[in-house]
Amino acid sequence: MEPIRPILYNIHEHYQWAEYACYALGGLTVLIFAYGVWRHVRQWRLGKPEPVVKAAPERIKACIKFALFQGRLASDRYALLMHLAIFFGMGVLFIGTALATLDQDIGYLLFKWQFLRGNFYLGYKLSLDLLGLALIVGLALAFYRRYVLKPERLKNLLYPTFPLDSFYLLMILFLIAGTGLVVEALRLAASQVPWAHWSPVGNLLAGAFRGMSPEKLKGTHFFFWCLHALLAFAFIALVPCSKAFHLVSSAVSIYLRNLGPVGALPVAEPAGVARINDFTWRQLLQFDACTWCGRCQDQCPAYASGSKLSPKNLVLKLDDQLLKAARVNGNGKPATAEAAAQAATAAPAPVAAPLHDEQVISAAELWACTTCRACEEVCPVFIEQPRAIVDLRRYLVSQGTMNKTVQDALNSLNRYGNSFNKSDRMRAKWAQGLPVKIKDARKEPVDCVWFVGDYASYDPRVLEITQATAKIFQQAGMDFGLLYEGERNSGNDVRRVGEEGLFEVLRGKNLDAFGKVQWKNGRKIIITTDPHSLNTLKNEYQFEGNGVTVQHYTEVLDELLQAGRLPLKKKLTGRATYHDPCYLGRYNGVYEPPRRVLRALGVEVVEMPRTRDRSYCCGAGGGRIWMEDTPDIKERPAENRLKEAASLVDVPTFVVACPKDLAMFRDAVKTTGNEGKIIVKDIAELVAEAVQG
Repeated sequence: MEPIRPILYNIHEHYQWAEYACYALGGLTVLIFAYGVWRHVRQWRLGKPEPVVKAAPERIKACIKFALFQGRLASDRYALLMHLAIFFGMGVLFIGTALATLDQDIGYLLFKWQFLRGNFYLGYKLSLDLLGLALIVGLALAFYRRYVLKPERLKNLLYPTFPLDSFYLLMILFLIAGTGLVVEALRLAASQVPWAHWSPVGNLLAGAFRGMSPEKLKGTHFFFWCLHALLAFAFIALVPCSKAFHLVSSAVSIYLRNLGPVGALPVAEPAGVARINDFTWRQLLQFDACTWCGRCQDQCPAYASGSKLSPKNLVLKLDDQLLKAARVNGNGKPATAEAAAQAATAAPAPVAAPLHDEQVISAAELWACTTCRACEEVCPVFIEQPRAIVDLRRYLVSQGTMNKTVQDALNSLNRYGNSFNKSDRMRAKWAQGLPVKIKDARKEPVDCVWFVGDYASYDPRVLEITQATAKIFQQAGMDFGLLYEGERNSGNDVRRVGEEGLFEVLRGKNLDAFGKVQWKNGRKIIITTDPHSLNTLKNEYQFEGNGVTVQHYTEVLDELLQAGRLPLKKKLTGRATYHDPCYLGRYNGVYEPPRRVLRALGVEVVEMPRTRDRSYCCGAGGGRIWMEDTPDIKERPAENRLKEAASLVDVPTFVVACPKDLAMFRDAVKTTGNEGKIIVKDIAELVAEAVQG
């Protein structure tokens, strides 16, 4: 006897009314689901326009990697196994149901032929049985993690706007999977087909029912079949108004994610975001796609330090405001043609309440962010939290709502082009003591321009390293020059503070200075020792069309050492750990060059637990270096990171590649009581020691 799928076993023969009711309920479920999805799309459309780059192949690959196979959960094996089991369990069962419907409604009813037969049917049964079990295992893991382990990041979900929370969602999925296996077990117990072993889980459960009479088996089967169908229909209908909607919105968010450089903020209105509808439609989609997982909160240095900012809670609050705005907008349509005509000529009414309210989003939350992108890097659905925070900050700046020290820094930047309140003519004063004068790139032909940056130019703690770097470049025979007083702050942190207008001013003046550079034939290279300057010069100054390459000095040192242009006079020894700056690593993907430089010098590199794209922020980014700590700070990020480095065995040297890092971590050595135990050095110091002897 050939294995073949029975057509609605027991139902088609004895309960045809239930079969018709199933079709009716199925159609109603689809309509309810479609209406719910449309309501979400309507919410997203409240936002402002934002173009999306068309790159379907790349986007499809990303969906396969990050939506299907949960690529961003690779570092959390428990969560990865749990999500894959639930996702593929649900997915395969859904596909199996769809195939069964096609086999029945098209194959059997129209053509009197079924494709679910033979070996294909046996493989079909085995797949559904095992994936149904996988779904139950995944749900059990989810129950255990959420209600036994209770990780901190899953707690305190603010503004639960969905009627179903995680418990009910997990429970209904568990009941759907469980009743499905019971229905299969009852069918196998009644029919006793010779291929029952191809449904190993169902066949095992069937043993508990084989003592029942045929009539009782059919009656029990009918009950569980109805219960299973009702649960499945209820789940599908409730998806758009429950947490389960992230199955849809997350995939859409991943597909439509930003494909440009992560270090380039989109051009925005200087006035910033005051209401939820001031965000773009793609940002609103991201807020709606949040899975409440809290991974962003786990990685956030501001949250860990005790500040009021939690990226997770911020997104949840924005999502709550989106839902409220959608309600107001949906109920505010003119009732008559006359009212519609009046509304068309009147000033548009806001569709949402102001966001900058202490009861909604406080200024303290927004100013706590270091824009380190740790949250964005781990988000499984590619939410751009720093971008949203900068948009909200812009409004605060436009209203003058900011810390006095930030205001002072911005005033200095506006007046002098630097945050140190120093004359622009003092910018290159550090170069006066060098044995060889550095060229003015605006007056003499050069191959490279060194964009030094504020801290390397003015901060007394960094000047010695700046001079050492210049000597290394000269020793390697590099033909480079400076912009001297023509250089201004790059504007990276100015822009992330929220001062879009001042950023444009600084950018314009720097571009004017670069426009005067007398480039020699060949490569046009801009070098900077500041990762913050690297980011904005590389990603926001639009040099690409001019054939200009922007490099960090660690990349240049790596090239010089590999080319033999920096012969070592002294081989270094010992062990050191290297700190990945946020704007060099997570923003621009430069991880290997600094490590290659250290190894070339003879240093043994010992990695900290949090390294590369999981590196911990020093706390200086996003303009935080211009701000004072608030009383609620338990431990500054730099102190936390320094303690991590100090905990390594026999690693006395902490290597940095950013002037701000040098300042932050040398202070942290003192405040954590680690003087004499660990020393903070810039990578240029080690190179100078090795090449100059």
